[in-house]
Amino acid sequence: MSDGPGSGRAPTAVGAPVGHPLLSLALTGMMDAVGAHSGAVYLRVGDEPVLDMAVMAGLPRSFAAPWERVGLSAPVPVADAARERRLVWVGGEEDMARSYPRIAVVLPYPFALAALPVATESKVYGAVFVTWPGSHPPELSDGERQELESACERLGRRLERAAAENRPVLPETDPLDTGPIGAVADTLGPIEAARMVARLPYGLCSLDLNGRVTFANAAATGLLGVAASRLLGTQLWASVPWLNDPMYEERHRAALLSQEATSFVALRPPSDWLSFRLYPSTTGISLRISRARGVSETGPARPARGDAPTRLVSMSQALSLAGALTETVSVQDVVRLVATEIAPAVGSQALALLGTRVGRLRVLGHHGYPDPQVVERCEGMPLTSPTPGAHVLAHGVPAFFDSVQQLERLYPARHATPDGFAAWAYLPLIASGRPVGACVLAYSEPHAFSTHERAVLTSLAGLIAQALDRALLYDTKHQLAHGLQAALLPPSLPPLPGIEATARYLPATRGMEIGGDFYDLVPSRPLPAAVIGDVQGHNVTAAGLMGQIRTAVRAYTTVGQEPAEVMRSTNRLLIDLGAELFASCLYLRLDPGHGRAVMARAGHPPPLLRRPDGRVRVLDLAGGPLLGIDGEATYATTEVGLSPGSVLALYTDGLIEAPGTDIEDAVTALGRRLGESGDRPLEEVADGLVGYHAAAEERIDDVALLLLRAHEGP
Repeated sequence: MSDGPGSGRAPTAVGAPVGHPLLSLALTGMMDAVGAHSGAVYLRVGDEPVLDMAVMAGLPRSFAAPWERVGLSAPVPVADAARERRLVWVGGEEDMARSYPRIAVVLPYPFALAALPVATESKVYGAVFVTWPGSHPPELSDGERQELESACERLGRRLERAAAENRPVLPETDPLDTGPIGAVADTLGPIEAARMVARLPYGLCSLDLNGRVTFANAAATGLLGVAASRLLGTQLWASVPWLNDPMYEERHRAALLSQEATSFVALRPPSDWLSFRLYPSTTGISLRISRARGVSETGPARPARGDAPTRLVSMSQALSLAGALTETVSVQDVVRLVATEIAPAVGSQALALLGTRVGRLRVLGHHGYPDPQVVERCEGMPLTSPTPGAHVLAHGVPAFFDSVQQLERLYPARHATPDGFAAWAYLPLIASGRPVGACVLAYSEPHAFSTHERAVLTSLAGLIAQALDRALLYDTKHQLAHGLQAALLPPSLPPLPGIEATARYLPATRGMEIGGDFYDLVPSRPLPAAVIGDVQGHNVTAAGLMGQIRTAVRAYTTVGQEPAEVMRSTNRLLIDLGAELFASCLYLRLDPGHGRAVMARAGHPPPLLRRPDGRVRVLDLAGGPLLGIDGEATYATTEVGLSPGSVLALYTDGLIEAPGTDIEDAVTALGRRLGESGDRPLEEVADGLVGYHAAAEERIDDVALLLLRAHEGP
């Protein structure tokens, strides 16, 4: 809808674009100032948490293919720099392997890297990285740091002004890209220099940053067996069939990134071994070719013969995808990774992951479908149904359909539920010799799948299958852990006269996400009881022992034992069970009618008592050792006043313990939050006390909290 004359809104006008290559000049100036040999500028994509590579210098774009577009949460230096607004320094191979293992797998070369945010005080516009050869000192100098930070600040201000003036930053070509090569001279310049090179007994080639041949002497063309007209302007491994192998392309990548001379030996069929020596610089590579001495048929591995087609996914991308898949945990992690990294790499616009359950299809996840119901209709479909997904799952054989017509010839019923796409690859996911699911890749245009492309997609399916198999196992364990935990903890708290209660439980995020923290309310007569405890460990053994302790406390309370005797009996039971685990425990006999509570403690963190006037007191109760240590231990009791409006906070150590945090300071901070929020509804108070832990992506320990508020009357 347009804004009419009477709308009261001024139309938004787009200003003139930025008039010169802003990003390219900023990047090359930055590289020159610090002596870096490559770098790139990333820009934020609108308000999305995504960084797009806008311009790159010093290296071919293909080297950075896995990181052309990265999420702000991705484990890469530019994302960390933008997200955390700080300089990220990687001093070499060891630093990279330690801090960014996924990148180290793809680029295992000696080089140093610095990444910085491009930002102003109010907004992050993107990030920059620059690299140096491996000979750079392991630390960034103060001068280099100052130059980089100043340059990024200036670029941030320029982008801020452009945004304020509504002036778009136009796409720019990479500043050191030589572009397509047309006619290339047959000499190096002066005629004598050309004659000298022609007289050399070994081959000489000049390659640009993209690996394209810009010069080759007669000896080089003779050794390679390829005419100069076919070499010039092309990549060496594309024009020389027996060099079309990822291993040789990898040597080119290693030389450019490390800026160190490197070499390899290759077999020219049928039996000639040639030695290749690469001398890199910031503008390209000088290549020396000669006959290898002392190399036999048992020497370096023989590359495949014949013209190998252009690779659909490069070696660096494949390694990056493999590394990323090893980091997935849940099924949804696998779906997300395939959608964001694998599908774009192979040109697919949508995908679905299918599984099986009792002879029927399961939709494990999908992405990119305009109408999700098209995929979800497959849920519960028998594996015997005449559909390509069911057929692939049942037989484990991939299926490729170049067009709608080809699909409809084999599966006419499929036309009844069109998904709007024009080509499909149905890939079986086989792990350890058994099918675990199927991956469906959909293409918006008709797509001819070459033999090479089918092989690449089938190989990628193997990687996805391994990740999916682990994820399905994890999700099963996760559901089992939560089911067991839910069965062992009270499903709800019983109502108690004169007491309002609420509880929270958060499992640790490591291991099986199940632990030994427990709580309970026992509505016994004449007085009810409350208990909270923590069995050491985060596994099924700890959870099972926790269930036994909770049951024992209920039983001893029901038969009328006093608090001290309940603790002694539970301690003896734990020792008699022969368990090699200990437990902390806090037990309360509640008497709200007389405004009091009797407590016994076994090595448990002290409870907090908030008075009606808002003051909070840490109840440092007398007690005894942890349960399960000493069969003769006794547990003293303490009577505490519990006037109407008072709130008791009972918790386990997961709520207050954190690496680098003093326990006393943590208890004080918890008491302060309780004092500030204690007058609110009890549910809100509980949410506030566990809020930080509930939002944390990683918890090293379980968290249990039980809040009790005393009321007036019986």
